Amino acid sequence: MPIDDPTDTAAWLPLDGLAPGFDANKAPHTTDLAGRTLTLVDERGTRIAHRFGEDRVEWDYRPGAGDPIPESSSADDYEAFLVDDGLYFVQFHHEYEPDEAVTLVVDLTAGRALSVVQAIGGDLAGGTAVKQLFVPSVIEELATSGTAPAPTSSLIGRRTLWVYSADHAYEHVYLSPQWYTWQCLAGPERGLADTDECSVWEVRPGILIFAWREKVIPCASVTIADHRDQRALRSHGVLFGLDESGTVPTHFTFGAYGRLLSNTVHPDAYDPAAA
Repeated sequence: MPIDDPTDTAAWLPLDGLAPGFDANKAPHTTDLAGRTLTLVDERGTRIAHRFGEDRVEWDYRPGAGDPIPESSSADDYEAFLVDDGLYFVQFHHEYEPDEAVTLVVDLTAGRALSVVQAIGGDLAGGTAVKQLFVPSVIEELATSGTAPAPTSSLIGRRTLWVYSADHAYEHVYLSPQWYTWQCLAGPERGLADTDECSVWEVRPGILIFAWREKVIPCASVTIADHRDQRALRSHGVLFGLDESGTVPTHFTFGAYGRLLSNTVHPDAYDPAAA
């Protein structure tokens, strides 16, 4: 049922209220990475070795110069989704530190990766309840080619439709490098809309990481979206935040099909990408 007063943010659904059925368009978990070790090395020299099983990953963190995070190692359940040939979107929620979740985008063709750390509270920069850190790296076991993942303004001006299930649909309007507006068109949040912080990174031409951080509900999301065919967009994602009680971390994956609805081209003098 739609919320009676969409302007009453106190009545908005908590993150765990959205989950039932929201993952209907999620892709299947792939075991392509099982048996592989992928060691990510960033510009500080920090090394994180990941040893993948069928559905569990063992990891070992060794900080480089200037990295304040101490050495650690553990294991977590993970989900992996095939995005494109040799390109995978990997999710895991730390068991030893439930207030942290990790997204790995690994490109086995280019030998490159992008890690996105999501943290509830903690020391990461930002003013939202869930903060995000983006760390590009190379994969030690593979030859490196192409360009590194990097922030992009290529989404600015686009308006897209995303359908997560037969009952859940949203539109996104990408306003600037820092902001986007969402509106629920179908589902329990129908009629709700807001403008929230976002970050966009390109990992391959036309394949983008789109991450957002909400200010009303204590949650954030990381998605990877294939925009190469504007009539047949495809995304894979994860939502992470706190449940209705405001104390229990909630983490779940989803997927969506979409299409471009329109594209705004600003005059050069008013281009948000140049602001």
